[in-house]
Amino acid sequence: MSLRQPFVLESSHEETSHLEGVSIRQVPGAGADMSIYLDIETEWNGRITVVGFFHETTGLVQLYGEDVTRDRFLEELPEDASRIFTYNGHSFDMPCIHNQLAVDLRMRYQSHDLRWICQRNGLTGGLKGVERRVGITRRLEDIDGREAVRLWQRYLEGDEEALRVLLIYNEEDVMNLVELRGYLEREDLFDADD
Repeated sequence: MSLRQPFVLESSHEETSHLEGVSIRQVPGAGADMSIYLDIETEWNGRITVVGFFHETTGLVQLYGEDVTRDRFLEELPEDASRIFTYNGHSFDMPCIHNQLAVDLRMRYQSHDLRWICQRNGLTGGLKGVERRVGITRRLEDIDGREAVRLWQRYLEGDEEALRVLLIYNEEDVMNLVELRGYLEREDLFDADD
């Protein structure tokens, strides 16, 4: 089964292009500081299934399946970024990317793991719990990381709807990082220039 099937993700964000195995979105007015916001999804064994990131010049980019390669990832990464934001990325996303794609994002960018910034400010727990506490909403309230693994498996078994839902889930993870960073800065809990 080829994982490079064309796919159109229905989203509230404006779509600029779509390539096989890659979904790209533009979100007007977000991330104007040229930072990257990144989140990955994996299988049970830790193999990356989706890499999603947002940057002002690229919009939302999602690589999935066979397109999650070092060359493709490096090709899609924006050249004008200096910072990267994740949630638990120092413990999970970045080591997975480093081990599987041989790309050390912490060496390439000034890295901010919002999990630890939140924790220092009394906002503990997973991303979804912190989002609820600070008023960030999701369309897919009932999906979590375990369900994301199941969605990928269902997609491998031929369920295209499962891929659509998985990509929306990843999109929300990525775009809510933009919102979470904004919340932390508005509340004077974090300054990205520190």
